[in-house]
Amino acid sequence: MQAGKLRHRIEIQHKVTPRDPVTLEFGEPEWQLFAKAWAQVTPLSARDLIAAQAAQSEATARMVIRYRSGVLPTMRIVYRDDLYSIEGPPLEDPESGRDYLTILVSKGVKDG
Repeated sequence: MQAGKLRHRIEIQHKVTPRDPVTLEFGEPEWQLFAKAWAQVTPLSARDLIAAQAAQSEATARMVIRYRSGVLPTMRIVYRDDLYSIEGPPLEDPESGRDYLTILVSKGVKDG
């Protein structure tokens, strides 16, 4: 992966449930920053979209970031003030598995 291709700034967020330190009651779940990363954001081509629909996937774009552990399908991504859901586990690069991650995303966020 060439660094010049990673020119889009994204935020990866995860949902947390805050807990009141006095009453120890749980509050409403909220999204918090997990990581900021430089990414290559590519909308899926018509051919990719047809293949994704055949596989029952709702993916609309592909985001490639440098390898980072802990990225889960339950997280979401903010890119240019738009929200994206992560569709399935991130895919590691085929050579070493530790250079970059490919994340398939769909626009909009599912609850959960």
